[in-house]
Amino acid sequence: MSGTRTGEAGACDQADARRWWGLVVIALAQLMVVLDATIVNIALPSAQRALGMSDGNRQWVITAYSLAFGGLLLLGGRIADLVGRKRMFVIGLIGFAVASALGGAAITPGMLYVARALQGAFAAVLAPSALSLLTTTFTDPKERGKAFGVYGALAGSGSAIGLIAGGLLTQYLNWRWCLYVNVPIAVVAVSGGLALLPGRPGHPGARLDLPGVLLGCGGLVAVVYGFSEAEPRGWTDPLVLALFAVGVVLLIAFVWWQTRAPQPLLPLHVVRDRNRAGCFLTMALAVIGMFGLFLFMTYYLQVVRGYSPLRTGLGYLPLTAAVVVGSTQISARLLPRVAPRALMAPGMVLAAVGLLILTRMRVDSAYATEILPGLVLIGLGMGLTFMPVFATATAGVAPRDAGVTSATVNTSQQVGGSIGTALLNTVATTSSTAYIAAHLSNPARKGLVVREGMVHGYTVAIGWAAVVMLLAALVAGVMVRTKPPAHGPAETPVPQDVRRA
Repeated sequence: MSGTRTGEAGACDQADARRWWGLVVIALAQLMVVLDATIVNIALPSAQRALGMSDGNRQWVITAYSLAFGGLLLLGGRIADLVGRKRMFVIGLIGFAVASALGGAAITPGMLYVARALQGAFAAVLAPSALSLLTTTFTDPKERGKAFGVYGALAGSGSAIGLIAGGLLTQYLNWRWCLYVNVPIAVVAVSGGLALLPGRPGHPGARLDLPGVLLGCGGLVAVVYGFSEAEPRGWTDPLVLALFAVGVVLLIAFVWWQTRAPQPLLPLHVVRDRNRAGCFLTMALAVIGMFGLFLFMTYYLQVVRGYSPLRTGLGYLPLTAAVVVGSTQISARLLPRVAPRALMAPGMVLAAVGLLILTRMRVDSAYATEILPGLVLIGLGMGLTFMPVFATATAGVAPRDAGVTSATVNTSQQVGGSIGTALLNTVATTSSTAYIAAHLSNPARKGLVVREGMVHGYTVAIGWAAVVMLLAALVAGVMVRTKPPAHGPAETPVPQDVRRA
């Protein structure tokens, strides 16, 4: 009898170890997807020179990725539900690696744009597959907290890690390695995924909602494209207005169709849930502020202060460390005992305070005393927020909807990032132009006034980002009402079939 018990205990330990090593694989894949949204940013000037890109077209290196990623996420999530998450996880990794190799070998701007779009398309399959695998693997509240702590840390810090990695690779190798680096990462993740992740069949009898695909993905692509074009063209440009109008019409038609489709692309009960909707909106608002911050701080450190790409990337290291601490050491430990909104709302307030500190930046601000404190507070706030957002948004979802729910979380993140970059960059540019026009009375001071105007624009935009963060805190506090996972039933308990999965 004791031998049987010993054997059972050993089998349980082995299964636990397998699940936690599976988390490492999932985290590695998610890190690759998130950091690739920013790793190319620091390398972009070098790539532009090497391939002869015009200033007007260089944005497509960034936009092609975000457009395909944000527009195709819902489709990717539903395909993962139908075909099987492990299978689509592996396909996504392989496709992402091939697209990265194609981009690294690019000899023309068009070749690089196509490669970045392919990266975004495969990321749209990979990201929801990774999150839904995590959701169905870790269902115990304590384990779930730890697992989502790691995942939230990567979601919050992945963009900053991308800036650090981009600086290292660009300075010591060349810009192409910002794309080539994904290939060995994907090889390790594919090997680990095949060996460690549970292989559950999809729902082959179900059919893909093709009208929903056309309406939903078309609407998202139009909206994301509109925000990306608003930055170079302006908000009143006819193309921008037309894209927004088409996007809104398509998304309204998408919602109408989802109420009538026999097998909808996005079952509306997923977003009707108050807690889940609050998490989606909190995520979108948080990322608006965060992506704007990365854009302005990168230009401030490199252009105004003259930092090298590597030094600029390392300047984000404290923010990255703070996100990890906030997510894995604070949120993950507290979430089983406190309500998610008790972490999310204070986290957003803390991030807003950090942004307000950065509104006091000057041309000659000292990094250690005037920049660093703000970055640390922002990182802690993001770490406190992202982990409970992911855990709460994906809790209590039926297995057949896990992929599309995960995709909706990622969609809110990607669309929020696109909005933040375009909206806050427009605010910064407008404020800078007005400041320079008002203060450029002495031509001898032109260089200083231009730098002062740039910093003025950044601080105005960062101030608006702080307002958005406070709005996110309000949304989290009002809408997310679920109880701590370990105390009493949540409003949407995890079904038995999820536990078995």
